[in-house]
Order: sequence, then structure tokens, then C-alpha cells
Amino acid sequence: MTAKIRYGVVGTGMMGVEHLRNIALLPDAEVVAIVDPVATSLGWARDALGDRAAAAESFDDVSAFARAARVDAIVVASPNYTHRAVLEPLFGMDAAILCEKPLATTLADARWIVERAAAHPRPFWTGMEYRFMPPAAAFIEQIHAGRVGTLRMLSIREHRFPFLSKVGDWNRFARNTGGTMVEKCCHFFDLMRLIIGSEAVRVYCSGATDVNHLDELYDGKRPDIIDNSFTTVDFANGVRAMLDLSMFADGAEHQEEMSATGDAARLDVLIPPGDLVFSPRVGFGGTKRVERTRVAVDPIARAAGSHEGASFYQHRAFAAAVRGDSLVQVTALDGLRAVEIGVAAEISAHEHRVVEIAELGDLN
Repeated sequence: MTAKIRYGVVGTGMMGVEHLRNIALLPDAEVVAIVDPVATSLGWARDALGDRAAAAESFDDVSAFARAARVDAIVVASPNYTHRAVLEPLFGMDAAILCEKPLATTLADARWIVERAAAHPRPFWTGMEYRFMPPAAAFIEQIHAGRVGTLRMLSIREHRFPFLSKVGDWNRFARNTGGTMVEKCCHFFDLMRLIIGSEAVRVYCSGATDVNHLDELYDGKRPDIIDNSFTTVDFANGVRAMLDLSMFADGAEHQEEMSATGDAARLDVLIPPGDLVFSPRVGFGGTKRVERTRVAVDPIARAAGSHEGASFYQHRAFAAAVRGDSLVQVTALDGLRAVEIGVAAEISAHEHRVVEIAELGDLN
């Protein structure tokens, strides 16, 4: 590998530009190629690169990029439904790959990617930014260190703004996104697996489209993406987890709240502002002994994206894997498992029933 890691970024819409800004913060890294079929998106990428834009070759076709570019690492930030088609020529390149979540919109495509990633000689990493938010990372570390005792319950809440507009409004329909429970919530299903250290066995999701996008029409069709839901996930080790999602709660003080309850204590994390709240058991009538600490986020990293600095910290870890200095932290299989739970949740919400993960083996 050259002294600098040479990056190509495929898909230069909103998330692709966030990747560009965070790669720029890495030492010994340079973007040498950008790829997008939409000229406006390539313009956003050049604006983000600034003075470095002249050094980056532009492509409007991923196959042309795969034939001509000389890169060490590739970031795939194209629309969800394109991931398999985009990755097919990239797997023929001698380059590490970071593919944004969700890994794919269907289980068949996700399984295909897992198979190809296993045969790929360079690292393959599924982009899961939420693992790398400093407050979330501290929360996970303390749970794994046993601070709550034996973990029995995990609760995650995201109360946020509606889906933003994307190029061509592709994210308004489940056929393109995989559905909200795949597109948005794979982050949280990934966190559940990571924190609990087990695999999901059954899922129940109650969700609907109640507020957002009701007045929007695209070729006469109204968006079909869920905008609020409750999801319960049972894991093989007996731990249960719950996700509370609202995408019309942009006035909430905390966008994300996570609570881990064990037999000894409860630990909460609030994002933002990054508070960790530790509440040990005290017995009935006992004096509360709540401890509150704040996890700092580098302001430069925070300013480079919309994920509380997580994109920078993930890129730093990915770069270490590209150089061979550490292992991949989020594998293609991790990406598949998160999609599986999301697919189960989508089926559950639409069919109003519990879905066993084992059922999904029969889905193409």
C-alpha cells in the first residue's frame, strides 16, 4: 500500500459527502476518485473536497471506476437498493470496502454480499455509525464490563425528524429502502446484537405510517415507509430488547436514549448531550445513588457529519483495518444479521404477528 490510503467514494449524495468530510480529517488519507451517475451529486462532492477536488477523478459509472481507478479503499454510499449491483464490479478490485448500512434491501442480496465478502482478499466493513458515537461506545463498554450485572433488558428509543429528501426521493418507498425497519432501524438492531452478545430468535413489531409524507405523491403513489413503531426482539440467551421509534418527534430533547437493565443496576445514555446515567439498585425505600457523567465528543469530528462524530471514529477504525493494524469490527455477516431483524420487523408490522427469525431462511 502507498503511504497514503487512496480512497474512492461511490455515491456522493448526503451520506457520501459526510464520508468525504471525515476522510479529510484522517492523517495519511486522500480521495482520488468520486463516482455518481448524477452530475449534481458529483458537484456536491467537489464542493466538499474543496482544494483537493482537482486530485480526484470523477466517474459517472461504477464499472468504469472499477476498470480504471487505483484505490486502496472504497466507500459505498449509493442508495440502498443499488448495493448489490454496485458491489459486483468492486469485488473484482484489490481494495478494502466499506459499504453503508443497510447492507442490502433484501435477504437474498445481503446473503450474496456475505458470500462475496468472505471470498474478497481485502477487508469488507459494513457501515454502522451508531456503534462509534463516543457516548454509545462508552455505554457498550460499561455493559460488557459488567457494570449493570447480568444484563436482562435493553431499551432503545429514537425520537427524531422525518426522513430527509434524497436525490430522486428514492427513500420514500420500501422497495428502495428495504422499509424503515431495515433502512433506519438496522443501526439499532446491530446495537442490540452487539450489546447483548446473542442472536435474535423472534420479533414483534407494531408500526404504521401515521403522520409523515401523507400529502406526498410520486407517480400517483403515496410513500409507504413506516414513521413510528414499537419493536420487541427476543434473543437466544434470554435477554429481550425493545425499540421505540418516532420519526415525527424532532422537538425531543434527546434524539437517542438507551437503557440497559441488569440484576445489579441500570445504565442509560442520552444522545445528545452524551450523558451516562448509572443507577444501582438500592432496595425499596433506599436512598438513590445515581451517578451522571458526560462523554466528550471532539467538536471537529462532530462538525464533520450528523452522527455525533461517529463517522470520523468509524473511519479511523476502518483505516486501521485497511492498513492491517486491526481487525474488521463490523463484518458483512453483522450487516446481514441486522437486515434479518429489520425484515422480520417489516413482516411483523404488516402482517400483525410475531415472526420467528428461523422463518426467514425460506425467503429468497
